Amino acid sequence: MYRIGQEEKDAVARVIDSRELFKVNGGPQETYHFEEELKAYFHTENTILMTSGQAALTSALIGMGVGPGDEVIVPAYTYIATAMAVVAVGAMPVIAEIDDTLMIDPIDIERKISDRTKVILPVHMQGYPCNMDAIMAIAKKHNLLVLEDACQAAGSSFGGKFVGTIGNAGAFSFNFFKIISAGEGGALLTNDRTLFERALIYHDSSAIAYFGNQLDSFSTTPFCGVEYRTNEITAAILREQLKKLDGIVHDLRKNKKLLCQALGDKARLIPSNDPNGESAMNCTLRFDSAEEADRFVKTVSGATVPINTGKHVYSNWDVIMEKRGAFHPAMDPFRMAANRVPDYAPDMCPKTLDILSRCAHFGINPDWTEADIEARAKEILRGLKG
Repeated sequence: MYRIGQEEKDAVARVIDSRELFKVNGGPQETYHFEEELKAYFHTENTILMTSGQAALTSALIGMGVGPGDEVIVPAYTYIATAMAVVAVGAMPVIAEIDDTLMIDPIDIERKISDRTKVILPVHMQGYPCNMDAIMAIAKKHNLLVLEDACQAAGSSFGGKFVGTIGNAGAFSFNFFKIISAGEGGALLTNDRTLFERALIYHDSSAIAYFGNQLDSFSTTPFCGVEYRTNEITAAILREQLKKLDGIVHDLRKNKKLLCQALGDKARLIPSNDPNGESAMNCTLRFDSAEEADRFVKTVSGATVPINTGKHVYSNWDVIMEKRGAFHPAMDPFRMAANRVPDYAPDMCPKTLDILSRCAHFGINPDWTEADIEARAKEILRGLKG
């Protein structure tokens, strides 16, 4: 979380004073208003606020009709929640390599497509945009759907369009570690009406037909789902956070640019699919060897080698690698006859492991002063000298 203050306090107080904490109400209607404001900001026709980014991914896959027998291509570098969302709907995650941008490799996407592939799920990691032109061209060529995981990339863009709005649907996260936050939360964005209706029913099937007029004009027949319903306090906080998103991203980009100028040609940045579209929450350097990257992070505070970031690397997705998809065997997609189970192995994506071991991330702060940037640059330059 970058910026939070009195505005969010006042928003929470407004909800508590109204005594209308449930999302369907005749009072402030914070959830309704946030969804409308999110639609306006991202220029999409439909949005759903829910409990998490994983909830949004899962609901989107349900909306796309994904289930047993289907495959979804995911990158080897993403948080485990991306792959778990695929398993949650009964399908199989197929893991693809990343390229030098640290985003999913379009070339490997094509290699991994099979007669069971239904969705490509690119992830805009660390605020960096994927190569959406290449991904959308592949999807069109093979008649596939695209679900963007933009959970770490609110405010990022590719080719002038917000990530999360380029594919058939996009998912965002608002947990504590994201660009805007309410502690937890997520949202689904889509222009596909059928996908939206299915996702809305699925994400709150126990209440959607019984509170308010949420199913007005729906053509989709209700079915059993889960409860990812949000609440008015979360929505009220996010209404204030959304107002701050432009300023946060502007200042992140400004400070990253100033820091990179101070580093000059001494630092080698990873290539970017759209340098102007990055939300700039991180700066990522590349090195010739894993040893150089390790030496660097030992001397620069807050720097990390992405290979060491736990569940963000496919080889550490224990429940996926070991094919434990559900507690009850009959509900486990890895045991379902309809599925062709991939042959996962820790070394199955060697290119990804190599790239991630030779890079280093360090965060950008939108509230840095010029003195902060100068001090940070000096520290990084000392670290580069090793």
